[in-house]
Amino acid sequence: MPVLVATPTLGDLLKYELNAGYCRETVILKGGASYPLGAVLGKITATAKYRLSPAAAVVGDEGAETAVAVLTQAVDAGAGDAIGVAVARGPVILSEAALAFDASVDQAAEKDAKKAQLSQAGLVVRAAA
Repeated sequence: MPVLVATPTLGDLLKYELNAGYCRETVILKGGASYPLGAVLGKITATAKYRLSPAAAVVGDEGAETAVAVLTQAVDAGAGDAIGVAVARGPVILSEAALAFDASVDQAAEKDAKKAQLSQAGLVVRAAA
């Protein structure tokens, strides 16, 4: 028998949200990447586009190193900029297991720093959520 694997859902990521109309924002995702549900995003200062938040500043994408939002749906922006919906302000509780970090964020301390940055926007990350 084939093994069926369920894809992640919004319920896996979002454990509490005060009001979707208040907490969510439509965002423009920088093209050239595929963004999974739960992607931890930073906002590029020069263009106001969002991308996966890297561990350190990236030339041309300054500002994105600060995590400010989390994507609520998977979006393929491989062919160019794309529209997505992200939680950008709280109160919101997110499941740590459902977060997707940039490949450069691979150390526990870097992930903790991203979670602390998200908390500044009211996006609280819980391990047991």
